[in-house]
Amino acid sequence: MFESQLSPQLQARYQASGHWHNKTLLDYLDEVAPSRLDKIAVTDINSMTGRKNSISYRQLLQTSRRIALGLISLGVERGDVVSYQLPNWWEFVALHLACLHVGAVTNPVMPIFRHRELSFMLGLAETKVMIVPQNWRGFDHLAMVREIQPNLPKLEHVFALGGSGDASFEKYFLERRWEQETPDADKMLKARRMQPNEVMQLLYTSGTTGEPKGAMHTSNTHFADAVALMKRFGRTGDHVFFMPSPMAHQTGFLMGMEAPLMLGSKVVLQDVWDAEVGLARIQDEGVNFMMGATPFLADLTEHPALPKYDLSSFDIFMCGGAPIPRALVQRATERLKASIASVWGMTENLIVTTTRLDDPSEKVFNTDGLPLPGMEVRVVDPAGKPLGADQEGELQSRGTYHFVGYYKRPELYGMDDEGWFNTGDLARIDADGYVRITGRAKDIIIRGGENIPVVEVEQLLHKHPAVQTAAVVGVPDPRLGERAAAYVILRPGHSFTQEELQRFFAEHQMAKQYWPEFFAVCEDVPRTPSGKIQKFRLREMAKEQFKVPQ
Repeated sequence: MFESQLSPQLQARYQASGHWHNKTLLDYLDEVAPSRLDKIAVTDINSMTGRKNSISYRQLLQTSRRIALGLISLGVERGDVVSYQLPNWWEFVALHLACLHVGAVTNPVMPIFRHRELSFMLGLAETKVMIVPQNWRGFDHLAMVREIQPNLPKLEHVFALGGSGDASFEKYFLERRWEQETPDADKMLKARRMQPNEVMQLLYTSGTTGEPKGAMHTSNTHFADAVALMKRFGRTGDHVFFMPSPMAHQTGFLMGMEAPLMLGSKVVLQDVWDAEVGLARIQDEGVNFMMGATPFLADLTEHPALPKYDLSSFDIFMCGGAPIPRALVQRATERLKASIASVWGMTENLIVTTTRLDDPSEKVFNTDGLPLPGMEVRVVDPAGKPLGADQEGELQSRGTYHFVGYYKRPELYGMDDEGWFNTGDLARIDADGYVRITGRAKDIIIRGGENIPVVEVEQLLHKHPAVQTAAVVGVPDPRLGERAAAYVILRPGHSFTQEELQRFFAEHQMAKQYWPEFFAVCEDVPRTPSGKIQKFRLREMAKEQFKVPQ
């Protein structure tokens, strides 16, 4: 069902490169866990229950095996999809390990998604088992999935953390001792165990087509990146990781689960972002390292309570998700007394470039870094011809971290025979090889590290009877990176307000984070002679009209 679209030639090249390590996360745990069985692997704070949970390596290994056997009892086979819409809780980690044991594909989906997004995602993936929180942040996730389940014939089983009766995740997977009920459990799990070149993760990314695309990754693509990152930043099993960014993003998945467990480290999770809680977690847990988008860095740096906390253990913050205001990098370096590393990457190619700890300040403050070992980047003109130093063009990347295709959408893969992938980002590369992202060729907005699918938002706006034309663009924001602004041209005799827009989006169950925060009715929008909307001019208009204090 899940087939790699990476050509045999490229697979052979990457295999021979030495950057594919031919290990899954379970293989790494086989190596590091025996010496750390009673050490904390994951600690979280569950905002649904108000409890802090800490789980040792011993407990994590035992529990993940138990969950795996529970999945097998439900009829989950190799290559089946297990989806889960969970916040940053320890169960997220245990579920992924369980999927690796079973040979099932992990499909984490963001907790912000609602009926509209989930119906598409679970339908495309042909999800067999779905796991959600019962109620989280005032929303009944189980009721939502029950509402869409009749239209998802492949979705056989739904469980909820904190649920009751037959839907209780805890009762079915945790309280029942499947390892005692299952004959030859060890033999069964060994036979099903995920292999390094099999697709182990399906993660949706919002693009320009109006539909999310399911990027497929293997253990080899992920750990090529994780190993290179940990070497560049000198991380070991003695370091403590902090992850408040959603683990249903590549950032959280890679740096809040795979990298720390690969090393045998402790990872500290936070499910609802609150900067002062984050400062307290860094102090109390002795955190050394974290990664997040610009809002996390800005909130920690600017919080008035910062001087009250001892952050002497904290030494590295990796910041990505959108071009980072250089003034923020400088301010954060001074106030947090930590090294700030700018990074660039995508769902499809993970973390590709980073600045280094010993880079001069002009590189740290003004670039997005150098490629990690195993990856290459170049800038090309519209005809695909490579450009020289400091010339702006479309950024391409290639190498051993690249995804192996879009699920059921091979025509969208966009990788040439030499392995070059069009990222859709505009960039310059200086004479020293450092990349500076300058914009995006593809039409998305990144708000707080979350991609807003512009085409999908515009398509919904166009469904409103009052709207004749709609265009959505990003407005720079010092904290979130960007916010969305909607320009609409109305049909004659109609009116339309931002309040009506919000009601309309709520009725159509669009995720609230996608709603435009700025709104304007206009007579016309800038266009080309052929009538196409000139988004670059509209962005400049929005930047002035909806100016956000810097």
